[in-house]
Amino acid sequence: MTSAEFYPYYEGKAQHMVVTTTEGLRVQFPAMHMRKYLLSNGIKGCFCMETKNNKFLSLTKIT
Repeated sequence: MTSAEFYPYYEGKAQHMVVTTTEGLRVQFPAMHMRKYLLSNGIKGCFCMETKNNKFLSLTKIT
């Protein structure tokens, strides 16, 4: 995702992101958790999301 594509999420105009897992599942979570991974060229890489009872716990960049 480029930094321009992430801008609505950064501004708070878009509250949630929908991403596709490596297994093909679509997952929705609060976009604010991606802000710390935003660089000048956007957000790149793979991430590990931890949940419990379908509730977001953490997000960690793995590559």
